[in-house]
Amino acid sequence: MFDTLVQYVCIPFGYLMKLCWQLAENYGVAILLFTVISKIVLLPVSVWVHKNSIKMVRIQPEINFLKARFYGDADMIAAEQSKLFKREKYSPFASLVSLALQLLFLSAIIEIIYHPLTYVAGYSADTVLELCAKLGVDAATSAAEIEAVKRMGTALMVDGGGGRLIPFAFGFLGFDLSDVPSAALGVNLLVPVVAGLSALAFCWSQNRMNVLQHEQGKFSQYGMTIFSVGLSLYLGAFVPVGIALYWTASNLLAILQQILLNLAIPPRKHVDYEALEASRRALADIEALDAGNGDRIKELKKREREDYKRFFKIVNKKIVVYSEKSGFYKYFEALLGELFALSNVTVHYVTSDPDDVVFGLAAENPRLRPYYVGNKKLITLMMKMDADMVLMTTPDLEKYYIKRSLVRRDVEYVYVPHDPMSVHMGLRENALDYFDTVFCTGPHVEREVRATEAAYGLAPKTLVQFGYPLSEKLKALGEANPPDRKDGRRKILIAPSWQEDNVLDSCLDVLIETLYCDEYRLVVRPHPEYVKRYGDRIRAITEKYRDLVGAGLEFELDFSKNSSIYDSDLMITDWSGISCEFSYATGRPVLFVNTAMKVENPNWERIGCVPVEISLRDRIGRAVDKEALVEARSIVARMIEETPAYGAAIDAAYHEHFFHIGTSAHVGAMYILKRLREKQSQSKK
Repeated sequence: MFDTLVQYVCIPFGYLMKLCWQLAENYGVAILLFTVISKIVLLPVSVWVHKNSIKMVRIQPEINFLKARFYGDADMIAAEQSKLFKREKYSPFASLVSLALQLLFLSAIIEIIYHPLTYVAGYSADTVLELCAKLGVDAATSAAEIEAVKRMGTALMVDGGGGRLIPFAFGFLGFDLSDVPSAALGVNLLVPVVAGLSALAFCWSQNRMNVLQHEQGKFSQYGMTIFSVGLSLYLGAFVPVGIALYWTASNLLAILQQILLNLAIPPRKHVDYEALEASRRALADIEALDAGNGDRIKELKKREREDYKRFFKIVNKKIVVYSEKSGFYKYFEALLGELFALSNVTVHYVTSDPDDVVFGLAAENPRLRPYYVGNKKLITLMMKMDADMVLMTTPDLEKYYIKRSLVRRDVEYVYVPHDPMSVHMGLRENALDYFDTVFCTGPHVEREVRATEAAYGLAPKTLVQFGYPLSEKLKALGEANPPDRKDGRRKILIAPSWQEDNVLDSCLDVLIETLYCDEYRLVVRPHPEYVKRYGDRIRAITEKYRDLVGAGLEFELDFSKNSSIYDSDLMITDWSGISCEFSYATGRPVLFVNTAMKVENPNWERIGCVPVEISLRDRIGRAVDKEALVEARSIVARMIEETPAYGAAIDAAYHEHFFHIGTSAHVGAMYILKRLREKQSQSKK
């Protein structure tokens, strides 16, 4: 098939070579002219590839941050990266198209140079055979037409004798373009050297001037260099010199073309190299966590294999819990505690965190059986799931790497909430579509799920008026931590989110400049994800304000401690979910800054429900635009003074927000036990 494609390409390019020969009346000059024209013909493709390369480098920071965010989760990274490519209209195959075209045209030029009678002089196949026979040339050999031309003399009649006679000689700059250097030897041995040097120059220039190639790793750059130089040495040594002339000229013209493309479409106008470098550092920080842990990785793989086998050795599993990491146990803690108190059920707890607290808790509770299974092996574990019920806080079931069971169609998948906010804006679009049951924190979740089902024509799910047991625990912590005013100052906690336009990036300077005074002690607590991703930014911020640290300002970077969340007089945030945690637990207000809204589902307005992230802002505090922060001191003073009034409004919002306050874990456990009994009855029928 490739040979057929080459033959088709040879027709127009052979005609082009013929025109170049007729124009130049010199075979070597014709090859050089052909090379220039072919570059011009392919210029639109080169421009497309150049623009495409710029697109790739422009979105590379987002890709690096994706890799850092979902480190180890290849499926999620691939899915999110695919969305980026679609958004930017980037084709990952553009560079391959360019390479394929180059190889195709190289094959075509080899064919053309080996067949000067057919493509340059325009002789028919019958005429070529007849001529070879007259000249005593074996027409079956690859160089038959070259040999025939040599025996004919120094001129060729165009179009097989039907046109004018044009001089034709293989000599050019002291070389015979028909010679194969490895056979002819002598001065021809310079040909592969020149071809190899041209390839080396081309690769050197690409690694520095090509926007995409410049960002590739050394392995990729060296690999391409070795391939190009090796191919050039082969072409220079084992095919006619004319082909090496084309290849050398093509390499040198490609260097000139890249210079012109960079002048016409400068990459630096389109690429944020500072963001690119920051993203590289963030990814390197994540990857460094695995560096030097060879022994631990081996140990974890062995442990994972053993836990995987142990999980499937147990038949008739009733309840399986899946948790992404240790910090998620708190969302199941009260529910599981109630299940253990009300029944003798065994809970099989699968976690992707080898250091999950559940392993320590299981030592004290034989009915809690933990298993460590990493993300890759989790894929097959979930597809082979054999259990009555699976409880998980991870949304997007069936959309990415976590699939429903292929061996049991009657597994009931239950979504357990890991925050009390909206599910139609706070989660990705259709994040809960493949769950059978949703434990609802409050009436807003019921409304949002039912409205989503109506908007998308989905079958109704089982909705359990569950509540949010963690809120009860947090409220107890808030009551146990009164405001910390040891030095007579009011304590203000600045705790933003980490998404784009967050408080730290957009207005921290204004807040500190306005609020730093003898009345207040400021505590800046960045989001853990912000610290993980933007270490350089944090270092720059802390360095900028180092003279104020200890004198009314502190940066809280130890996230194992949560006291500041509960003993502050007021919190300042943007769209962080920590606002509800603080306000509901303490009864104290939140000052919300109207930065760019945190939206996981861009189509949330289709559902027709106002997210609680928006509706609660003026109930549990006050929302202001960034421009109003110049008045932050008076705003904060007034809000602290009005704390009792806010407290009443916050308490009302708290009781409206959650189902079954004080008994939510019991309600959830009773639903699970009821469903297990129903499944057991059905299996006996």
